[in-house]
Amino acid sequence: MKKILVLLCVITFSVGAFAQDKMDKMDKMKSGKMSKMKDHVMMKDGKMMMMKHGEMMEMDKDMKMSNGSMVMKDGSVKMKNGKTMMMKDGQMMDMRGKMSMMKMDKMKDDKMMDKK
Repeated sequence: MKKILVLLCVITFSVGAFAQDKMDKMDKMKSGKMSKMKDHVMMKDGKMMMMKHGEMMEMDKDMKMSNGSMVMKDGSVKMKNGKTMMMKDGQMMDMRGKMSMMKMDKMKDDKMMDKK
């Protein structure tokens, strides 16, 4: 009887330890995703923001992307072929000059981080 009781205690503590370890790994993965986020510029709440080395900051100068596109502080973009456009809220451009739309869950995460 004592052996069964000891065995049950060992199993209970083992399950708790594995669950704890799994949560730690998940937390590390979430924090790693933020630091691995690629450098880019984006329009957020009417301001041009820049992600550099995992840190979000307001864009303080015009930037030239590797494909020749120019992104201005006011959100206007001049493509290499001379075409111009204005970035809309949620649009982003990576450092290669590829334009995309920021996913809604990332925008919500950014807003949550701004409140902290």
